[in-house]
Amino acid sequence: MRHLKQGRKLGRTTAHRKALLRNLATALLEHERIITTEPKAKELRRVADKLVTLGKRGNLHARRQALQVVHTNAVVQKLFNEIAPRFAGRQGGYTRILRLGYRPGDAAAMAVIELVDSQFEAI
Repeated sequence: MRHLKQGRKLGRTTAHRKALLRNLATALLEHERIITTEPKAKELRRVADKLVTLGKRGNLHARRQALQVVHTNAVVQKLFNEIAPRFAGRQGGYTRILRLGYRPGDAAAMAVIELVDSQFEAI
């Protein structure tokens, strides 16, 4: 039974899963919109929302915590200087997941995950 078990394993070991989510979070914050599979997008939403909350705090400790996840100074600067101020009035729900259908090769459910107030129009 999966009672009180949170999160998806995505068919990977712990280290591989953490690295995958860090890379996806970095790409999402850098490009503000990425295409991935639906389960990965749902897991990424948890990580990305926490990073935006760190950006809204804006202090040195929050910046160092974000650097533990993101690993790219330019993306952390963008998070704290551009992305976090846009969400200053929002209490949560910083990302949106839009379903795209199924991938032709393996019929995996695909989705777009994007920041809510990004400059892209809805698909």
